[in-house]
Amino acid sequence: MTAILRLESRKRVRGSALLLAVFAVLSTLYFSMFPGIQEEMDVFEAAFPDYMFDIFGIEELHTIEGFIAAEIYSFFWSLLLAIYFAYVGAGLIASDVQDRTMDLTLSNPVSRESVVLQKVAALWVPLVALNVGVPIIVSVGALAIGESFDPIALAMVHLLSIPYLLVCAGIGLVLSVVDHVRRARATALILVFVLWLVDGVSRVDSDYEWIGAFTPSRYWEETDILLHEEYAFADALLLLVVFLALVCLAVVVFVRRDI
Repeated sequence: MTAILRLESRKRVRGSALLLAVFAVLSTLYFSMFPGIQEEMDVFEAAFPDYMFDIFGIEELHTIEGFIAAEIYSFFWSLLLAIYFAYVGAGLIASDVQDRTMDLTLSNPVSRESVVLQKVAALWVPLVALNVGVPIIVSVGALAIGESFDPIALAMVHLLSIPYLLVCAGIGLVLSVVDHVRRARATALILVFVLWLVDGVSRVDSDYEWIGAFTPSRYWEETDILLHEEYAFADALLLLVVFLALVCLAVVVFVRRDI
C-alpha cells in the first residue's frame, strides 16, 4: 500500500517549487554581485573578523567556488534548508495526530510502521527537486558571468548533503512522534540551529573543537568539496546510519504510543 506515499509526495511539490524559486532568486543575486565584489575582495574580506571565516568555513572568496560555498551553501543550505527539513519532519506525524486524521488513516489496513516509513519516504520530492534544480541554476549562473564549476564537485556537494538533510528531518521526526505539532516544530528548529551554531563556534577554539563531532553539520563540508574536491564518503555513511537510527527510534515510539 503506497497511498500515503503518493499523497504525501503531492503535498511536498508546492513547497519544493517555492524553495527552488527562492534559491534561483538568491543565486541570481549573488552571481550578479560576484564580479564587482571580486575586484574589491581585499576590502570585502577585511570587513569581517577572522572568527567569522572559521565559523562559516569560508575560504578563497575571490574564487567563484569559495564565494558560492560561503554565500549559498554555508548558510542557506546548511542552516536554512536544514531547518526546513527539520520543520517538515516534525510535522509528519504530529500534524495528523493533532487534527485526528491519523485515526482515519489507521482505521485502514495499514500498520503504524508503514505510516511512518511512507511519510519519511515522501521527502524524496524536495530532495530530488532541490538537488537537481539548484546545481543546474548554479551552473547556468556561473556561465552567465564567465565562470564555471567542476561538475563533479558541484554534483558531490549536493549528493553528500542528502544524508545531512535527512538527519535534520530525522530529528524532527522523532520529536513528531512524542510531542504536539507546534512544540515539535519549534523544538526541531531550535535544536538544528543550536547544533549548527555549536559546530561553527567549536571551530574557533581548538580546545573545544571536539564538541563539533556531535553535530551533523560537521560531517558535510561544502567548502572542502567545492574548493578542494575532498569527498568524505565515510562521513556521509555515518550520517545515513544516524538517520536510519532516528527513523527506527521514531517507529518504535509511535508503535507503542497511545494516540
